[in-house]
Amino acid sequence: MIRIGIIGYGYWGPNLVRNFVDAPGATVGTVCDLNAGRLERAAARYPGINTTTTAGDVIGDPRIDAIAIATPVSTHFDFAKRALAAGKHVLVEKPLTSTADEGRRLIDEAARRGRVLMVDHTFVYTGAVRKVRELVAGGNLGDIYYFDSVRVNLGLFQHDVSVIWDLAVHDLSIMDYVIPSRPTRVSATGMSHVGRGPENVAYLTLFFADTLIAHIHVNWLAPVKMRRMLIGGSRKMIVYDDIEPSEKVKVYDSGISVTDPTPDGVYKMMVSYRTGDVWAPRLDQTEALQTEALHFVKCIGGTERPITDGDAGLRVVRIMEAATRSMNGQGRPVELDLA
Repeated sequence: MIRIGIIGYGYWGPNLVRNFVDAPGATVGTVCDLNAGRLERAAARYPGINTTTTAGDVIGDPRIDAIAIATPVSTHFDFAKRALAAGKHVLVEKPLTSTADEGRRLIDEAARRGRVLMVDHTFVYTGAVRKVRELVAGGNLGDIYYFDSVRVNLGLFQHDVSVIWDLAVHDLSIMDYVIPSRPTRVSATGMSHVGRGPENVAYLTLFFADTLIAHIHVNWLAPVKMRRMLIGGSRKMIVYDDIEPSEKVKVYDSGISVTDPTPDGVYKMMVSYRTGDVWAPRLDQTEALQTEALHFVKCIGGTERPITDGDAGLRVVRIMEAATRSMNGQGRPVELDLA
């Protein structure tokens, strides 16, 4: 039985506790949080779980095999580094770290210790995103032309990170999982409308070595909540709408056919449009965090390899770092090295 320690019982921590309590082969040993009221609620709901306000009590406990970290991003590196040094396996809430340098150091530490390091890119474990990856990998879409995503809502405003690090991290992690190639450049623009706080609206454009282009729009100041993603290919196209209660993924047999231009030039080029059937594939309805928790347990046991490992987390952090530099330079493209 793998004993899990949870550091952070604020917004996301209760979800981690609930799913690890239910995960076969795992149990939650200790929950840590600075807020005593939160710990009282955890103890009332799970009487057999220990609670503490000191992270060192969890990290130093020899009975704890793994630690899940659900604290502000600025604390991720310190807690994860200490946990790995103590011989614990580690699951870190997104994003992995505040900087790419910190992410690389965690990956190296995990490798040195022979421990599992995994990042909580939750959407990767949804049935919808896994189905999208399956369709793309199976060649159903043909050549991928574009990846377009909108993730907007009214709030919640963050005070320590921009909307890129809060919302775009989800879309970047999905893109990293479903698109087989890696972007080579990023251009980003954004604006803050709340005092001197971080940007609450941002637009990212990512360029690839071929004709694939990606665009991500994130916004804390929208009157409606939207979670929509489009992936266009030469054969078919996908719409993934996470707000939809059912049929979150739809596949469109739509596209274009282009005839070669005549010697008179490209203005003679003919474009014909194809509109075929639309179908909604059947999706696994298991809660994403339940799938992820069980996957983490199996990775610790050595029967599976982490899907969202440290390298996946690092690639996303590198893109967000570059996007932030680009945003500070009013959209100046920044080169990416994600090899």
